[in-house]
Amino acid sequence: MGEVRSTPVVSRIKTQRQIRANTKPMTIDYARAYWVTAPGQGALREEILSPPGPGEVLVRTLYSGISRGSEALVFRGEVPVSEYGRMRAPFQAGEFPAPVKYGYISVGVVEQGPPALAGRTVFCLYPHQDRYVVPSDAVHPLPETVPAGRAILAANLETAVNGLWDSGAKIGDRITVIGAGTLGCLVAWLAARIPGCSVELVDVNPDRAQVAAALGVAFATPQQASAEVDRIIHTSGSAEGLKRALEIGAFEALVTELSWYGSSLVPLPLGAEFHARRLTIRSSQVSAVATTQRPRWDPWRRMQLVLQLLADDLLDTLITGESVFADLPAVMSELSARPGQTLCHRIVYQ
Repeated sequence: MGEVRSTPVVSRIKTQRQIRANTKPMTIDYARAYWVTAPGQGALREEILSPPGPGEVLVRTLYSGISRGSEALVFRGEVPVSEYGRMRAPFQAGEFPAPVKYGYISVGVVEQGPPALAGRTVFCLYPHQDRYVVPSDAVHPLPETVPAGRAILAANLETAVNGLWDSGAKIGDRITVIGAGTLGCLVAWLAARIPGCSVELVDVNPDRAQVAAALGVAFATPQQASAEVDRIIHTSGSAEGLKRALEIGAFEALVTELSWYGSSLVPLPLGAEFHARRLTIRSSQVSAVATTQRPRWDPWRRMQLVLQLLADDLLDTLITGESVFADLPAVMSELSARPGQTLCHRIVYQ
């Protein structure tokens, strides 16, 4: 039997030191994300960023957008308990009411991932965060004709496309859109491109007449809104707006409701002429493709259509506010306290 030799203690210690000296320390990567920390409060938090695995991409954010309707309700803690599950964003972290990382408008560059995606500018339904890792099939490469800064309109435009499908608008219809926020403006812009349609955008803010003119549609205040309308699409998020929608509808007119009210109750005048005029109120929600399109369309195909539509330079008119990511907690608080001051608000990452 051969001799078994042991390594002297001093030699073993020296060898271990050499191993440690020649081994690079494991680095931990971090990202910063915006969280609603409590109703009416938000903050940027640092979190560990895992490296992308097979079938994943690492995205460095260029821009994100604030969805004024749903994000305001989340910020104020007004998501009903019954909707906690359905209201979840695709990559939400935390739970309602707080702390929660919520959002779904992100545009960035793929820094690591499959060769077909590496270096591409993409849209993703991700919260406000400077870098993140998601499955490769969660990102949508932008067409070369769509600038990254405009692509933050994709989520709202997807809702507008679905809502217009749900409205059943047809060639030659008289269409009124109530609520000239980002969503309402996008619906009006789309509707105006249906041949023969007359489109009116209604809002309590008379300054939105300039936006309507830029989009190529008529404008009216609620008191001036045209009557005997075939299709009314409501996006104002107010009970008064929905009430006005019922008042201006023609016989058997359809009101498509795109607003979401959270936990608020909405009183409606369903007496008087409502039944005699055979009016219809239809809800629309982007999580399900519109009924008429569902046999042939899925969310992926719908998003490809949306990205193609974003090639129109006219849509830059709807981005009226911009802030840097570091200021997002203060910006979210200000936008919640002063709704209607801007249309789409863009967050820039440095």
